[in-house]
Amino acid sequence: MAAAAAVESVVVVHNVAKRHNVGTLARSATAFGVAEVVVVGRRDVSAFGSHGATSHLRFRHFASLPLARAYLKDERGCDICGVEITHNALPVTAHPFRRSTAFLFGNEGTGLSQKECEICDFFVYIPQYGGGTASLNVTVAASIVLHHFGVWAGFPERGREGNKFVVADKPKGQSRGLYCTDSIEEVIEERKMRRENACDIFEENGSSEHQESNVLGTMLSD
Repeated sequence: MAAAAAVESVVVVHNVAKRHNVGTLARSATAFGVAEVVVVGRRDVSAFGSHGATSHLRFRHFASLPLARAYLKDERGCDICGVEITHNALPVTAHPFRRSTAFLFGNEGTGLSQKECEICDFFVYIPQYGGGTASLNVTVAASIVLHHFGVWAGFPERGREGNKFVVADKPKGQSRGLYCTDSIEEVIEERKMRRENACDIFEENGSSEHQESNVLGTMLSD
């Protein structure tokens, strides 16, 4: 159980390969009380699969991982938790949380990159009990981890009506497109990071087939 001081969870979206996973991730984020979604890189994301959940979330954009880390650490006071099966990862069932936490989930195919691991304070993994798969889909993993954090933090359970949970009214004036206004410095940094990411992909994979992993796509309606 968390201490008396209020804690929050944040989801960091970066390098998710499958476009529809971002919308499904947003749906899980609203269900488990996430305070904010931090989008790194492209500032437009796909809402496909969210079933309207994106209208209940606050989004913030940063051009690069270092800029996102500075915000999460200096302004929000978050620990940054990488969800990955690393040698020093702790089981999420142990609830190894101390304060507000930002969760960074690995790419569906390659997991967390070296640059992503470098901004993390610690890592958690989800214990498995069957031998039929090596890992979980990123949205399934996110749901499990965010639920465990909510239990640890003592988030109040949402009210129910019939066989469903009560859905809040949509905030007025919520933009359908998740676009953020950037300063000139952020635009320059974003372009620089895109070039560096493209170079990293060619070096690591020898082809351009994974370039889409750093592109979140355009905003789609449900």
